[in-house]
Amino acid sequence: MPVARALRLPITAVVAALALSGCMSTSGPVAVGPQGVDAVTYGPAYAPAPVADAGGGGAISALRSAFASASPGYGYAAPVPAPVVYAAAPGGPAGYDNGYHLGPGDKLRVVVYGQEGLTNSYAIDAAGAITMPLIGSVPARGRTPAGLAGEISARLRNGFIREPSVAVEIESYRPFFILGEVQAPGQYPYVPNMTVESAVAIAGGFSPRAKRDGVTLTHTDASGSGRFVVPLGTPMSPGDTVFVGERWF
Repeated sequence: MPVARALRLPITAVVAALALSGCMSTSGPVAVGPQGVDAVTYGPAYAPAPVADAGGGGAISALRSAFASASPGYGYAAPVPAPVVYAAAPGGPAGYDNGYHLGPGDKLRVVVYGQEGLTNSYAIDAAGAITMPLIGSVPARGRTPAGLAGEISARLRNGFIREPSVAVEIESYRPFFILGEVQAPGQYPYVPNMTVESAVAIAGGFSPRAKRDGVTLTHTDASGSGRFVVPLGTPMSPGDTVFVGERWF
């Protein structure tokens, strides 16, 4: 009996210590899943214990802030579309085709949409006209390309095509002429944005006896013809004639 009492006292002290430690340390709640067939077969399913975060910082707070600022349901921000820039459509080959007045020697491309038999290249003859199937001769001298397209449309609409769509563009311009004191006088194809100086260069340059400080330019348009003494930098038009005179000393 004295021995049993001696052992009882230490055991009581240990049990009391264990009880006190259990009161001071409380484990977190554990979520238990539903006890269905899977639970019977594989054992109960337990949800993962929640991760404590006081919200005052740390990696979890940083991640939470990052995902909150992202697009809903995604781990990255939605891309911002780049601005679309639309380029302007280029103009015609000479830059002034819409206001250019046609004349004999110009070669045109006439497009009648949906009518392959009418779409073709046509040259303006010496009388200032082009000749097309169905409608015959169409005056072109002095007209703009848009004006000629309108005339062709009107003629096709008169008993041939119900709603014709016509476009006229310039394939090549009528030539220019250069005479006098140049290396190779004659007729040359016109190049858009030409000047008198470039015309002289095309003709091989001045001859040794050329008068270089001024040349004579003959120009013809809707208002008539004129002859002018001009400097070398003067712009030219299709059909112009350049005359380089001879110097006297």
